[in-house]
Formats: sequence, C-alpha cells, structure tokens
Amino acid sequence: MTDGDLDVVTGALSYTGRFIAARLLAEGRRVRTLTGHPRMSDPLAKHLEIRPYRFDDPVALEASLEGVSTLYNTYWVRFSRGDVRTEDAVENSRALFGAARRAGVARIVHVSVTNPSVTSHLPYFRGKALVERALAEAGLPYAIVRPTVTFGEGDVLINNIAWLLRRFPLFAIPGNGRYRLRPVHADDVARLCIECARSQGNVVVDAVGPETLTFTEMVTLIRDAIGSRSRLIYLPPVAVRVLTRVIGVTLGDVLLARHELEGMMAELVNTDGLATGQVAFSRWVKERADSLGRTYASELRRHFDLRADRPPGPLGSR
Repeated sequence: MTDGDLDVVTGALSYTGRFIAARLLAEGRRVRTLTGHPRMSDPLAKHLEIRPYRFDDPVALEASLEGVSTLYNTYWVRFSRGDVRTEDAVENSRALFGAARRAGVARIVHVSVTNPSVTSHLPYFRGKALVERALAEAGLPYAIVRPTVTFGEGDVLINNIAWLLRRFPLFAIPGNGRYRLRPVHADDVARLCIECARSQGNVVVDAVGPETLTFTEMVTLIRDAIGSRSRLIYLPPVAVRVLTRVIGVTLGDVLLARHELEGMMAELVNTDGLATGQVAFSRWVKERADSLGRTYASELRRHFDLRADRPPGPLGSR
C-alpha cells in the first residue's frame, strides 16, 4: 500500500463491502465508495465519501480513483435482469481496473468466488473467472479473495432459508442434500481482503470457514437454532426451481438463481484447503437465532430498486 490514507471500497453500502469498509474505518482509514445505490439514510453513509459508478465515463471513473491506495472491489451482478447483464459486469470490471491503473492506484483487492472457470457453463462462475483474467491483464499488483457461501449480518441466502423455515411446514432440499460447502463469515472475508492488501506480489486465496457441512446439515443447523418444526423433504432440483420461482413471484423477488443451485450442487462452493476463516457457522447461527429470518431479505429490493434509500436488508446487507 502507499502512504496515502484513502481507500476505495465498491459497494460499501451493500454486503461484503460493508464489512471491509467498517474494518478500514476502525483503523482510521478514509473510505470512499463507488455505488449504484447511494442510500444516504444508511448509518454508514455519513462516514464515507460516496461517488456513483461511472462506467459510461472513463474520465469520471478515473477521477473517482485518484489518490487511492487500495481499491477493494466487490462489484458484481448476481444475475441478469432487464438492462443489467452479467456480461456487462465483466466489461464494467475491466473498465474499473483500467481506470485504477490510469489513476495510479497502488493495489487492487478483488472479491471473486471459489472455483471460477472460464469454461464453466454457469454464468456466475464463468463471469467471475473472466473478471479475474481482466484483473491479471490490468498491469497492477493485485490480490484475489475467493469466498464460498458467505454469512453474516445482512446475508440474503441464510436469512431467507430461516425465513422459509419459520413460515412453511415443509422445506425442500434439492437432490440428496449431501453436497458440501464451507460457509465463511463476511467479516473473515473482510479481514482476509485487508491482509491481502498489505501483502507483497500477486495473491490468490480462498476464503473458507472452519466447518465443512452438507447442505442438509446447514439447513438443519438453521432449523434447530430458530426452533422451527419444518420437515425437510428431498425433491428433484427441477421441482425445487419451480417451487422457488413460484414463491419468488409471490414475493416479487428472485429467491434462487438456477446457476447458484447448480454451482452449489456441483460443490463449487467447497474446497479441501485449510480454513482461512475463523467464525464457525454452527456457533454464529445459534447466536443470531432470535433475529435470523424474522424479515424476508429481497435481492431485487437491494440491488435493482434505485428508489431504495435505507439501510439495506432486514439485518444490514451484500
């Protein structure tokens, strides 16, 4: 890192970026965020310099990165919707990295995903791999942090599993439920990002928690923690997709994207390496049992509703 005290965190008013920004602010760093959702009523906003994404204006994008030591990039599009496409997220990321190079940013720390592949048929994992490639080609020192399933205050997936378990007598498990994952706390991801910012050379590290769980085990931990009596049933993945689509339409949201389900069942959010996260999911879910799943967390409300001007999500937000 350079001697400057200014860092940029994309999406600092969202989920993972929020944890990174909070750690940097606690260290006395100045934090600027680039965001498409400037929620000025968010309590964190008053501590940040807030700039809009200007992917359409290279000069403005470069100006927003001038004087910055480290760019922490969490920008991504979870799924295509309307004019917002995953393909555009790759090109926008490329533009962001180019602007960082021209602005003289010393280092980029990029949040990716475990097991990305340019040959993957899944848009999420292929797109993440293409962004990693663009970062490597940008000509700046970089670090890539690859989280698995992330949990923590403001989470969508875990919160909404709990929401479903609180409200329905049955909970559908896709397939046999034995596919493994290693949940990692969002603050562990943030800690790794900041450690990587201070390392030397180009770094790639998986962000994985201390526990390896099957999907059934994870859901069971949530169910038991919140005191749900919902019965777990096992259905073909196509049936689960239909169910989640119906519930999503009712809620006005996308409950689960197909590529996310396929990636999880293919164990792309699992690795066999050493744990880099410290917070155990089993302990965390018990500590948050009273509040977890009390309110539904809408992905569309958070990331596609430009009118949103409030702290994102029921617990905070990715």
